[in-house]
Amino acid sequence: MTTPMPALIFDCDGVLADTERDGHLPAFNQTFEHFGLPVRWSEDDYAEKLKIGGGKERLMSLLDADFIVEAQLPVDPEGQADTVASWHKHKTGVYTGLVEAGVMSGRPGIARIVAEAQEAGWALAVASTSHELSVRAVLDHAVGSDLASEFTVFAGDVVPKKKPAPDIYALALSEMGLSCDEVVVVEDSRNGLLAALAAGLRTVVTVSSFTVDEDFAGASLVVTSLGDEPEHSAATISNPLGIDIGSQVTLANMSRILESPGP
Repeated sequence: MTTPMPALIFDCDGVLADTERDGHLPAFNQTFEHFGLPVRWSEDDYAEKLKIGGGKERLMSLLDADFIVEAQLPVDPEGQADTVASWHKHKTGVYTGLVEAGVMSGRPGIARIVAEAQEAGWALAVASTSHELSVRAVLDHAVGSDLASEFTVFAGDVVPKKKPAPDIYALALSEMGLSCDEVVVVEDSRNGLLAALAAGLRTVVTVSSFTVDEDFAGASLVVTSLGDEPEHSAATISNPLGIDIGSQVTLANMSRILESPGP
């Protein structure tokens, strides 16, 4: 019987690229403008919306009684769901266009550690609440099409409950035939960390522009980024295992995390 190789499973937004500020937020606001909706989200507004897992779910949060009247939206649940789906489809198209235009580059260390993991035979995956087309577009630009083809992608509505529920990580483990002790997750948010921990997974957090002040208790390592020497050094925020990462997180560091007690 073949022993499965270890795996790295990445979140997408804020991990592969800093997509929230430069991609999702402007795409939401362009969508609101396109449909003539009486709302624009500031960065502070969006920081609150990020506590809700999933783009459609963030759009649904707009639908209080006053907004429905002001925007002249359907009052029946089915009509509202169809309306939100049309908004989300448009938003996904705008966002994908921004990705393809090269607005968002990969975060420091992502392409490096993915190449290192692929060379060593590690399995690679993305587990995200974002739309699959959006995730694949970001992945292609963050690591290149050749490395992106090595990934298994779990995204969007493939599970009934989104992060902080552990469903998407449980699905990844099941589909990839992996145990908790063979996986390191890379996340950027508290919701993502909670999802990974609830699935029994060791987690590295690379904080993003919207999540730097969140509570990451339970993470195996919290850093500013994975780092790329010499231009982009990683700074350590929390290091409960006492791992020596120097100025960048390496695959050897990930292996050390796998050797540590699970959450």
